[in-house]
Amino acid sequence: MKFTLAVPLITTVVLACENCYGPRDDSVHVRNVRRMQPESQNAPIGPRAPLEWGQLNFLQTTDTHGWLEGHLKEQNYGADWGDYAAFTRHVKHKAESLGVDLLLVDTGDLHDGNGLSDSTKPNGLVTNPIWQTIDYDILTIGNHELYIADISYETFNGFAKVYGDRYLTSNVRIKNPKTGALEYIGKRYRYFTTRQGLRIMAFGVLFDFPANSNATVITKAVDLVKEDWFLKAVNYDSETPIDLFVVIGHNPIRGKISTFGPVYDTIRSLRPDIPIQIFGGHTHIRDFTVYDKISTGLESGRYCETLGWLSMTGIQSPTFKGTTKPEGVPHPTQKAIKIVSGTATGVASNPSPTSNPNASDIVYSRRYLDWNRLTFDYHAVGSQDYTFDDYQGERITTEITAARKKLNLTSLYGCAPETYCVSCKPFNSEGSIYNLLAKALAATVINKQRANVPRLIIINTGSVRFDLVKGPFTLDDRFIVSPFFSTFQFIADVPYDIAKKVLPILNAGGVQKKRDLESRDFSFEPLTEVCPEGIVSMNHNSLKPRLGPMTRGLHRRQTTIRTPGYVTEDDFGSTGDDTPHNKLPDYPLPNDLQANASFPTDGSDPKTVDLIFLNFITQRFLLPALQSLGAKYTVKDVNDYLPTTFTTNDYLPEYAKLKWQAGLPNCPVGKGVGY
Repeated sequence: MKFTLAVPLITTVVLACENCYGPRDDSVHVRNVRRMQPESQNAPIGPRAPLEWGQLNFLQTTDTHGWLEGHLKEQNYGADWGDYAAFTRHVKHKAESLGVDLLLVDTGDLHDGNGLSDSTKPNGLVTNPIWQTIDYDILTIGNHELYIADISYETFNGFAKVYGDRYLTSNVRIKNPKTGALEYIGKRYRYFTTRQGLRIMAFGVLFDFPANSNATVITKAVDLVKEDWFLKAVNYDSETPIDLFVVIGHNPIRGKISTFGPVYDTIRSLRPDIPIQIFGGHTHIRDFTVYDKISTGLESGRYCETLGWLSMTGIQSPTFKGTTKPEGVPHPTQKAIKIVSGTATGVASNPSPTSNPNASDIVYSRRYLDWNRLTFDYHAVGSQDYTFDDYQGERITTEITAARKKLNLTSLYGCAPETYCVSCKPFNSEGSIYNLLAKALAATVINKQRANVPRLIIINTGSVRFDLVKGPFTLDDRFIVSPFFSTFQFIADVPYDIAKKVLPILNAGGVQKKRDLESRDFSFEPLTEVCPEGIVSMNHNSLKPRLGPMTRGLHRRQTTIRTPGYVTEDDFGSTGDDTPHNKLPDYPLPNDLQANASFPTDGSDPKTVDLIFLNFITQRFLLPALQSLGAKYTVKDVNDYLPTTFTTNDYLPEYAKLKWQAGLPNCPVGKGVGY
């Protein structure tokens, strides 16, 4: 399949003015490698060992959520989509030269995560064409493609057509607006033969997602496996036998909401001797699990922080013409036996019986690659003649840079004085983003007519999407931290003795999902600011200088230095992380956060307060909490505290303009989360 890059003209955004900112030992390899986005930082350390190459190899992305620019202010994840494109080209060439297969897999959620994807209407207008430059072999839909009908139809009419029979939506259909008939957004399954002759049957199964728009229909997995077409695909024509089942899905590989179980059980009951390889997503974690001795599952993180690698050897096929032990590279050695205790909830946790005496000979390896240039360059060794960069990769990078400029994403609101993280610090402590947001809410959520009335402001912690790293706080960061558009409502003059008890009740209640993701949250208004007041020009010299071009040849030294990052334990143990890191703390979060403002200066309690809250929690959580206290408030008592144009996407930028102007335009970037 041939892919071309065509970023559309941005018509929903007013352009910024020109002066707006824009098992082995732990030794690892160090090399200075030029990054491709001007603002990005270089990773200080790289992989500890080459990848194991098997008979069949996979690269997996999932939950990219628009992060095609990479993480510009985090050293471990600074590569952009152009770097990734170059890397895929190199490793595909390497696989061909080794005589093995390499397949690229993605398991959905392309939207809702940063400004590049979310500041257009509909979102994904810029990022989808860039994303489509990667020649994936099989891919599937995520729930973030299904909340809003417009995005679902764009996926159906555009994105799915680009990938054709590679885009698998086995249980997701959409209403054809012309005929009213339900049609699959992608294909139900794909049967194909790899370059080296392996015959694969693939499905794409979304978890039982309940919040899709009425334009789409999701078939539950327990019903999917009963459908005639699915059973026929599993028992495919004997003249075209199957060597391997690959099941991909925006679907956790284990846990309560995983629906891979019925799919696995059905395939295994009908085809007990055929290996099953599962690739999941949605939970934003690195994970690998063993289902039986010829079936495993891989899940590869989130937000272009992780690129998953899986290799396997031992698939029995009379048509395979490649090699099972490629020369000059390590090979997988681990049988599908759990090293770490635990069960894969929702799927079989014990080895299944098989009549195939060779089935247990399959061996695996898995790796979680940090998304940076150093990692990509290191693992591409031996697959290029002169340099890592290629024309297509550099072109993609240039398009990303140009799109960020058109979308005003480098416009500067202020300079964040430190790094604020979601969960690496105890909740509401110094360095916790919620401590910062409480201050920002108190300083900016003010109704001028009621400014002197004491107020409690409650937001759900799930309205925050990501950390804020020290350095320029830009329009891009505005979406990165909170891309949602919840409004502020209130009940006036609530007795303080009642109001102060609401937060404990909310936090003691059932878990509030991160978002209900209402239509409003994704119907983004066009950004019309042109160097708005409080946004200033940024001095590029305050950023680290761009390194010179890479030179031919590899010069490395070894170090045992570790930086903060992922430390993963899965069913194969703790050897999966490609680059060793010091583990980041992960502190628990309550459901909700509260800010206080305009309280008596003498420290006494007010008699009444304005109780302010997000429209997201009004009917499902806030009013029931009040009613449980004996207060008889209803929806009729709820009003907008601020105009509905002021949302959760606005209060932190307003705070930055008030408090983070010192030292501008110079604004040094921090090292990232955990330093």
